[in-house]
This record gives sequence, structure tokens and C-alpha cells, in this order.
Amino acid sequence: MDVNVLLFPDFETLDAFGPVEVLGRIDECCLHFVSANGGIIKSSQGVAILTEPLEKVDCSGVLLVPGGEGTRYLINDNMFIEKLSDIALQSQYCLTVCTGSALLAKANMLNGFKATSNKRAFDWVQSVNSEVEWISHARWVVDGKFYTSSGVSAGIDMALGFISDRFGITKAKELAQSIEYIWNSNKEADLFAK
Repeated sequence: MDVNVLLFPDFETLDAFGPVEVLGRIDECCLHFVSANGGIIKSSQGVAILTEPLEKVDCSGVLLVPGGEGTRYLINDNMFIEKLSDIALQSQYCLTVCTGSALLAKANMLNGFKATSNKRAFDWVQSVNSEVEWISHARWVVDGKFYTSSGVSAGIDMALGFISDRFGITKAKELAQSIEYIWNSNKEADLFAK
């Protein structure tokens, strides 16, 4: 299963690489780092990643959309939102971390679905699209093919939840153990929610 990690300038490093650490340990997952036009993309922390252009990848697997400061600009980039909508429609599963859910919401992909986001940016994310059923008290939310998580480290919990749903809870627990991570396995228990 191809996992397309959609990167953009000023993405949050852990939003992407927390789930990448988990998904990259599954033999069935083949990671691809992609961006709108390909080339080197830098995170907010200055991590530079070489990406493939979206049009050159198989979009039928998993789409992973991190959040970060870059989302604030991208929601007003109609060309990017259109490309995101295309790849999200083709993807079997869409996973977002933090304000990555704002991008899917702007693309109208989450209309009528339950979703969550970073609690520190929750009001802003809600303002992007009122047609989404925003869940304020959740570590991550699953609705149909959409997995949306709260901020930053919650992406690791969500990725383990995704593995549990696809490959079984034993596999998810083994993965958490292998990366020496204490998995917050209850998606409704969000210590950072108000």
C-alpha cells in the first residue's frame, strides 16, 4: 500500500515524521514524500525533504497530510486545494495531523464527516468550514476513510490506531513497544482538550 506524505513549506516536522515512523515499520506500506510540484520542501524546523510531484505518484493508497504554519497560507491557494481534493478523492484512506484537517476541510472533503484538529488552533480550523462536524474532545477521530488527529504528537497515536484497524491491535501494540512509545490508545481521551 502506497503512503503519500504530502509536504508543503512550513509543515510541522513531527506531524509528518511521527506517523512516518509508525507506518514505515509496516512491510505492506511503501512511503512516498510528495508535494504539489516536487523538489525540496522545508519544514518549520528547517528539515529539508526531497519530494516527488503529485502527478507522478499512485494516489490510490493512503494520503497523509501534516499540519503546521504552512496550512495558514495554503487554505487560500486554490490551485493547491484543487490538487489536494483530487488526490484525496483517489485515496483509499486520508490521514491528517493537526491543522492538516483544515486543508481537507477547505477542499470540502470533510463535509458531513466528524473530524478534529489541534486544540490550540481549533477555533481557526472550525472557521475554515462549518459543514464539518468538528469534535473538540478527541485525540483522533475516524469517520469513513478519514482519520484526523489533534496536534503534533497525536499523529503517532492516530497512526497506531490506523494500524490497529488495518492489521490488528496486537500489531499496533508491538509497534508502539518497538519504538518505545506509550500509546494513547483511547481516541476519545484528549488531555489537551479544554
